[in-house]
Amino acid sequence: MEKITGVEKAAVLLLSLGEETAAEVLKHMGPKEVQVLGMSMASLRNVGKGTVEDVVSEFLEKVEEQTGIGIGTEDYIRNTLKTALGDDKAGGIIDRILAGANTKGLDTLKWMDARSVADVVRFEHPQIQSIILSYLDPDQAAEVLKLLPDKVRVDLTMRIAALEAVQPDALQELNDIMEKQFTGSGSTQAHEIGGVKKVADIMNFMDGSNEALIMDSIKETDEDLAQQIQDLMFVFDNLEQVDDRGIQALLREISTDTLIVALKACEEEIKEKMFKNMSKRAAELMRDDLEAMGPVKLSEVEQAQKEILTIARRMAESGEIALGGSGEEMV
Repeated sequence: MEKITGVEKAAVLLLSLGEETAAEVLKHMGPKEVQVLGMSMASLRNVGKGTVEDVVSEFLEKVEEQTGIGIGTEDYIRNTLKTALGDDKAGGIIDRILAGANTKGLDTLKWMDARSVADVVRFEHPQIQSIILSYLDPDQAAEVLKLLPDKVRVDLTMRIAALEAVQPDALQELNDIMEKQFTGSGSTQAHEIGGVKKVADIMNFMDGSNEALIMDSIKETDEDLAQQIQDLMFVFDNLEQVDDRGIQALLREISTDTLIVALKACEEEIKEKMFKNMSKRAAELMRDDLEAMGPVKLSEVEQAQKEILTIARRMAESGEIALGGSGEEMV
């Protein structure tokens, strides 16, 4: 099978199941998972029949290992492949999901792009803005923050850090405000929302310059808070604390080009961590490539590291690897 990532395998599998079945599967996923899979499905081109069959076979083997009874014959699934692959499949599936998604009020924001969310919250009271940002996934909240003025970013970040919990009636009222702009209705339970850990998670998804600007501003106002946030952030150097099995799984998901750029300006310990989890030949080639590489902009290195950290966090959330950052206890 040609080398493809886990996400690409999932995309191939969903495309091979057909729109109706794939739509049913995606209904059980969150906005970020649908977004990542949707983008992967839309970008797939010229997938060979052999690759499709290998992906389906691998899926069947994993399911049979977990359930003991399997999900039917391979021939039945392979018969669907004739009509499964097409350039417009991904768009049709995502449209179907979004049209039928049971999203209400605040949840609707999670399905919107960052600029649309920023437009919705721009003129709300800062306290409402901070609650909304706390409700979003960290990477989405980071993208929204980038679109707001510098002073607003710092103020909202500190407000998020100070949040601990929002009473059910207050959250319901905010949900109702959002529903005036969207559709649907429903009850809302109390949420533990915000806090220093939430800020750390959001900072993990900020680009280097914006992260530094916000953290420096917080440090000027509250040095202890800035240190608490920093302690909870998982940064590229923390990958040294991930076990070898986790690093090997991570390496299978990232491109060689991205890794080389990310390693350009990191500590030797991190480089050695990566090298020892590669084949001897691959490690030698990467060392040679690093030595031969000319100067690289710091922004490009930071972007590559952020890309790898995003993949690492996704894998940690799905239970594929365990992150051992300074703010997380290993059990």
